[in-house]
Amino acid sequence: MKPYSAMARRVDPLLLASGCVTNMSKSPATDPFRFHGGRLAAAALHFADAPKPWIDLSTGISPWAYPVPELGLDAWRRLPEPEQIADLELAAARVFGLNNTAEIVAVPGSDMAIRMLGALFANQRGAMLTPIYSGHKAAWPNASEITIEEAAGHDLIILANPNNPDGRIVSPDHLGAFPGQVIVDEAFADTAPATSILPERGDAIVLRSFGKFYGLAGIRLGFVIADTAVAERLRAMLGDWPISGIAATVGLAAYQDQQWQEVQRHRLQEAAERLDRLFEKSEIEIVGGTSLFRLISHDNARELFEILGQSGILVRPFSDDASRLRFGLPGGEDEWRRLDYALSQWREMQ
Repeated sequence: MKPYSAMARRVDPLLLASGCVTNMSKSPATDPFRFHGGRLAAAALHFADAPKPWIDLSTGISPWAYPVPELGLDAWRRLPEPEQIADLELAAARVFGLNNTAEIVAVPGSDMAIRMLGALFANQRGAMLTPIYSGHKAAWPNASEITIEEAAGHDLIILANPNNPDGRIVSPDHLGAFPGQVIVDEAFADTAPATSILPERGDAIVLRSFGKFYGLAGIRLGFVIADTAVAERLRAMLGDWPISGIAATVGLAAYQDQQWQEVQRHRLQEAAERLDRLFEKSEIEIVGGTSLFRLISHDNARELFEILGQSGILVRPFSDDASRLRFGLPGGEDEWRRLDYALSQWREMQ
């Protein structure tokens, strides 16, 4: 096996995938190097000889998708009815433990909601608990990066709970002590509902994601839970058709299927524990995560990223900490075997 330095090409793969290389496309919106997960095209370009199909472990999206119900032609041809969206919001509210459906707004993905809230609160002096999902930094580019102990004195506090990428949990008691407006991204809370602050949210604004837990990120569906005044401003910004009829139909079925939700939580937890055992065998330190992903730390994480990429496996690197990688969950047995083999190749290099 060649050493890492010999394998590297013109662009360091860690920088390529983490977003530090930004001058290779004129359009930031289409720049494949602005990576926060799922940039398989950029990975395939760099690792041109990698075996296919690629295994994408760079996101926190479940490998098991909710079984999409049969959709008639009208679902594709017609605009979503307001009643259809209202039914979806009611079903989601029940899963989240909410009583007032006027405070829940369906949005085309929680990432879109982050950007909208960034516009609504653009004039407030923001601060975010880091590390945090990169979309928040894009929405509030001037926000301070703070720890929990430094939250006092800010008009707006932004955090993720459970946090991405380290799984950090901030209790409602801590949140209640924060001054000003609090925005809590609960994109990964469906895996562990007890971590949600919604039962005690006070006036906090909470974001929920559909695609990660239900394995259907392409649906582009999420929710904002906020006081009525903020909810109404968001509805006005979104207009009459905030989401597609397809998203409303599939989301309604999924949120009403409590049995599937319990099965999903169980198998995600089992898969996360299986992933832990692979890391333990390779003497890789697990430093955080949820049942949808694990964050690991190793001095040779850069080499590990390269070996995985050459094996057709994409994981999530971090430009600000080269010792860390985030792994999503493999799905079928073939994916588990390929990951196990790639890790064994990496172990031989150590």
